[in-house]
Amino acid sequence: METFKVAQRSSLALLILVSSFAVAHSQINLQAGAGGGMTIPAADYSGTTSEYYSGTKYGLSTGFNVHAKARVGIIGLRLVGEIGYSSFSNSGEAMPGQGSVDVSQNVLAFKVGPEFHFGIPLVPVTPYLGANLALNRFSGETKFQGISKVPSGTIELSAASRIGFGFSGGVLLSLGPLTSIDVGVTYDMLNASGKTWEDANATQDLRLDSYLSLNDDKDPLYKAGDDKHFIANSRTMNAFQVRATIMLGI
Repeated sequence: METFKVAQRSSLALLILVSSFAVAHSQINLQAGAGGGMTIPAADYSGTTSEYYSGTKYGLSTGFNVHAKARVGIIGLRLVGEIGYSSFSNSGEAMPGQGSVDVSQNVLAFKVGPEFHFGIPLVPVTPYLGANLALNRFSGETKFQGISKVPSGTIELSAASRIGFGFSGGVLLSLGPLTSIDVGVTYDMLNASGKTWEDANATQDLRLDSYLSLNDDKDPLYKAGDDKHFIANSRTMNAFQVRATIMLGI
């Protein structure tokens, strides 16, 4: 008799477990897709090439982005992961009549965070808001030409990583049971944490050294009027993205 009761309890527990899994599984949905769009630098990430040369901003103009995105929904909770690549560049004078600068930077971003959807009955449009934590990897190069204080030629930016975060909003437009278009905007704070000033060429003391690293913090040797140590303040690197993504449900 006792064995029978144990068997009953075990069967009931197994039934509850299987039922719970079935319910949860029925409420799990997965979407994955890819897309692209326009990326607009903001705060100190924008500006002119003269501002880049003087160390006040990065002097970048509007560029492009491509990305892959996955969205997992489990019983009302939606988690989004993304890998994105943005590219920026700009060309112009270092100073009026003082030679030219061609600067470019690329950002490889790994993002993860929650997303909140607001369903509209009988309408195939779902607005959403989201937030993310990001690991951003920077690379790039600068070409100087005809400037007396730096040698002419192309220099590589030392790769650097920063922790950032951002916010997103947009709408999902349903095209069918398994396909939708995700049209949205993001605002990303690319270097919210980890700002540093680094001398990548410590064996010398040249103006060129300040361009070899990301150097988003103040130069500890800064002096007013110094041609070699001229980055006076930390710099904030933000960006807007406007993009569209084709999402496929699985």
